[in-house]
Amino acid sequence: MSYTGDVRRGAAADVRELEDLVISKVSVGPHDNNAYLLRCRHTGEQLLVDAANDADTLLALVSDGGLATVVTTHRHGDHWQALAEVVAQTGATPIAHPDDAEELPVKAQTVEEGQTVRVGQAELEVIHLVGHTPGSIALLYRDPHGQPHLFTGDSLFPGGVGNTWGDPQAFASLLHDVQTKLFDRLPDETWFYPGHGKDSTLGRERPSLPEWRARGW
Repeated sequence: MSYTGDVRRGAAADVRELEDLVISKVSVGPHDNNAYLLRCRHTGEQLLVDAANDADTLLALVSDGGLATVVTTHRHGDHWQALAEVVAQTGATPIAHPDDAEELPVKAQTVEEGQTVRVGQAELEVIHLVGHTPGSIALLYRDPHGQPHLFTGDSLFPGGVGNTWGDPQAFASLLHDVQTKLFDRLPDETWFYPGHGKDSTLGRERPSLPEWRARGW
């Protein structure tokens, strides 16, 4: 079956096979958090985006392939409940933005805007998106053989930007960053993978940007 991005807690991973990278998506924890395992086809190296919960599920997904890196998209607790156990079991290097890293249960290596995180031969560009939290990041994979792939954490979902809890300054910051760093830079076919729920593309969401701005959330 082809990849849909529609996953449920306890169900099998949905797997997307690119030419250089394999992306496996699972839903974990009581908040139905998405976790993504990326595996380089050429080296077998693996990277996990958000060790959110259900450590046993994530470790089974990693299997015997080993885990080099865990990137935490932001500091909210529902995105790192399994982080300490996954790191302890695999020896993976935890990575986060410095503005959120101190809130994590393990000491993380920090990355900032424009830096890259590698998974085997693939590079992921770090994009800093301020508003949902001070140190939220997205990861951009520019597939040399196809469309870009973007892991957005809780900063961008189908239907709107992440929650800013009625703070107009935080909302303005997040919408500005999402528009200028994502929508203004990347093509419509860019597929994005959020921290909860189904995936979407920038092209599908782009017409709604004025509506998001007008409603204020």
